[in-house]
Amino acid sequence: MEIKEERSSDEARQFFPSSQLDSLGEPQLTSIQGIANEPKLEFSLACKDLVAATRDRKLNTFIQVSVVHPAEHILTRYSSTEIVEGTKDPLFLTGVTFPPEYPIYEETKIKLTVYDVKDKSQDTRSFLGCATFRVGDLVKSKDQQLTLTLRTSDGGRTVGTIEVNLVKMGELEEGETDHITADAQDQKCALFRECTATEGISGKDNLPSLNAVLRNPVCKLYRFPTSDNKWMRIQEQMAETTLSFHVPKELINLHIKEDMRRNQELKDLGELAPHWDNMRKSVIAHCDQMLSMYQDTLAELMKHTGSSFKSSCSKGEKTLEFIPINLHLQRMHVHSPRLKDALYDVITVGAPAAHFQGFKNGGLRKLLSKFEAERRNTGYQCIYYSPENTAKAKEVLSNISHLQPLISSHADLLLSSASQRSPDSLKNSLKMLSEKTELFVHTFKDQLVRSALLALYTARPGCVLKNSAVPRKSVEEGADAQHQDHPSHIKRQDSIPHHSEYDEEEWDRVWANVAKSLNCLIALVDRLLEKDNMSSIKEGENEPSAADCKVLHTEGDWYEQLYPLVITLKDCMGEVVTRAKQSMAFVLLQELACDLPQCLMLTLRRDIVFSQALAGLVCGFVIKLHTGLHDQGFLQQLHTVGLLVQYEGLLSTYSEEAGMLEDMAVGISDLQKVMFKIIEAKSEDFLPIITGRREQYIIEVQLPAKMFELLPQEIKEGKLLRMYPVLFNVGINEQQTLAERFGDTTLQENINQENLELLKEYYKLFMEKMPPDCLPHFQEQNDLKELLESLHQNIQAKKRKNVEIMWLAATICRKLNGVRFTCCKSAKDRTSMSVTLEQCSILRDEHQLHKDFFIRALDCMRSRKTQGALNESDDPETGCLTDNKPTSRHFYPVALLLVSSHLLVVWLILSLALLLAKYQ
Repeated sequence: MEIKEERSSDEARQFFPSSQLDSLGEPQLTSIQGIANEPKLEFSLACKDLVAATRDRKLNTFIQVSVVHPAEHILTRYSSTEIVEGTKDPLFLTGVTFPPEYPIYEETKIKLTVYDVKDKSQDTRSFLGCATFRVGDLVKSKDQQLTLTLRTSDGGRTVGTIEVNLVKMGELEEGETDHITADAQDQKCALFRECTATEGISGKDNLPSLNAVLRNPVCKLYRFPTSDNKWMRIQEQMAETTLSFHVPKELINLHIKEDMRRNQELKDLGELAPHWDNMRKSVIAHCDQMLSMYQDTLAELMKHTGSSFKSSCSKGEKTLEFIPINLHLQRMHVHSPRLKDALYDVITVGAPAAHFQGFKNGGLRKLLSKFEAERRNTGYQCIYYSPENTAKAKEVLSNISHLQPLISSHADLLLSSASQRSPDSLKNSLKMLSEKTELFVHTFKDQLVRSALLALYTARPGCVLKNSAVPRKSVEEGADAQHQDHPSHIKRQDSIPHHSEYDEEEWDRVWANVAKSLNCLIALVDRLLEKDNMSSIKEGENEPSAADCKVLHTEGDWYEQLYPLVITLKDCMGEVVTRAKQSMAFVLLQELACDLPQCLMLTLRRDIVFSQALAGLVCGFVIKLHTGLHDQGFLQQLHTVGLLVQYEGLLSTYSEEAGMLEDMAVGISDLQKVMFKIIEAKSEDFLPIITGRREQYIIEVQLPAKMFELLPQEIKEGKLLRMYPVLFNVGINEQQTLAERFGDTTLQENINQENLELLKEYYKLFMEKMPPDCLPHFQEQNDLKELLESLHQNIQAKKRKNVEIMWLAATICRKLNGVRFTCCKSAKDRTSMSVTLEQCSILRDEHQLHKDFFIRALDCMRSRKTQGALNESDDPETGCLTDNKPTSRHFYPVALLLVSSHLLVVWLILSLALLLAKYQ
């Protein structure tokens, strides 16, 4: 809950007896009895016979609710109702709810202040009257209702009455809507109650794990009429998430470790020729600077306390550049009278982008393309390796660091089983050793390793080079032709030709020795087990003689026989590892050296954008998992197909926002390298665990034992779960108008077209692997195909501000059990407009919201008053007052700018004139 204002204790003294205030000890407080995890107190409000300042004025009123805490004697503004227009008897359809953790007692007093809003656009209002009541009086009243007299600030004149009705916890009024009077229907909103109860987020069993990732939930309840004159209840919730900071900190820590390993691998390259050695020193120096920057950023984040999300005003702060902007969960829970309850989640977040780095030269999409083109023309200073080969080199290094210790560990277990003379244990150890060694050997069956070894050999000092007889153009053409059959073949420049003294078959013999050593080990184990089996049979037939026992003892010393072969295997593996690590480190050296500062800055920018995107993805996955734990169809889809993650972008393609969109597109695309794994929590810490490297990350989501047991066996056994992120963007603001009139929208069109193909691939995979009954309950068989075709047509149409693309993509995502994201620059205005419109559209299309109440429902969800956004700077009882807000406003709807380019020019001229007049 957000506290907007605190008043002095002097103002609160009027509500308490002097004997209570003069007491030195704390007052004796009586708690309100309630149900666990339910709101402590809920009440609704209505006024009657309000008196206007002038006879002919129609009142536009709202009520501000303030609380006086008996222990602190401070008046605290708590919430407010919506504005009800044009009536002296307003029925406020906004209630008040106090959550279970809120410190409210029978002795607590509540002050209700009624205002008349004179000008909604300027937030000008005047004080009408106020009344106070004691919570205990309301709870203990006979009809659980109080009728209070509204009086002016001096307490002299009566200006009407106010009714306070206690609402039972979680109670929903039943019945028809026919009893609503015409006056009540004309009032702008339907019922909602405001609370911050954590229980509203999910079921009780989910609370421990959800509380680990969600913070400060705010809950609102509405009731709207359906087309058949029934009531439906809508519970809307918003919550922050601790993952906003947890995920970036984990990710930066992994980056630091990865970069430290890379720097050490560069140092371990050994002696190099002067040209390459100087290059290595320069690269290491720059990498150390970048590493120091990551370490400083992590240290600053570790010091962070307070809010668990980054506000939009902090998006340009360097220390917070890895943190997503305004990451929140937005949930709508619909209770329909005749339809099954439904849950709709949207994750709202600012577009993942490197705001501190700026967008002067564009975003990642443009910068990466430009960088790759420049790398191809680096001359003879370094060797060009394609991005695929560079990624392959990092993968080989990662496999080496992962597999080498595993093979050594399994080899030691094999010797331990041999010393214990345990046949079963020996078989299992050999099986594990064989599997890991085969993976190890397979890693090096790549042309890249062979070529990199040759390049490294020629980079050693004293090496005699021979010019290649093949021209550069022919080499590149030949490499391109071979690339089709061998994806990992590299393109070499003439600076590293073949060397006559280098034996290219030597590498084949080196890594083949690992496989030969393993085969020898397998053969020996088989012989030992066979002899042991034969000995067991002989022992069963006859008593062995002393000579036989001596022979058996000699042959049976398994450890001594296996030990030399295990040592040989480790030695062969060590030689392979040394050569392979050096060759792959040499490939990475070329990547960094081609355009040193630019390369590292691009890596930093990509890390920043990916960190923001990943935090949102982890939040969305955790929420979706908790929501679908009891849905076997969804769980089957999760491990069989994967999870669709759909991003709705509202960025324009003009000026800086075009750069943001480029960043966002790359960041979301990079999420394809993320996989999830669900594990059983071993402690009370349920925060996700992140492992991996820049090319592949695994997110381990921890669940309590009871929830973990609900999962399919495949997921419980650790199957990795794939993500399928897609992005559809439609600019909707005035900047997009400029882009469409005078700029270029190609970026948006290309992104939408590319992601449509990705969405079609996921749909095809879904339909191949999943039965039709796994689709949501309101799904029809041909809906998805028709929706996809309609989406394709709308994207091809290239219509201006075609928001139909957004609606179609969101609908397809929901029908495919996907996770929904809505993003704009800061996840505020455009995002809130989009989310509320989507929610009301769902209520209309799926839950029969009455057509006459669509706009009213939309106004209610968007109402600033119901958000508690009251920021007066003066005493509210002194008369007319205004909010302390900027005075600059549009004097006409921005939508008019869409009509004609002439109006756009007029708008620009008027805006310039207004600015000049303001600062003269």
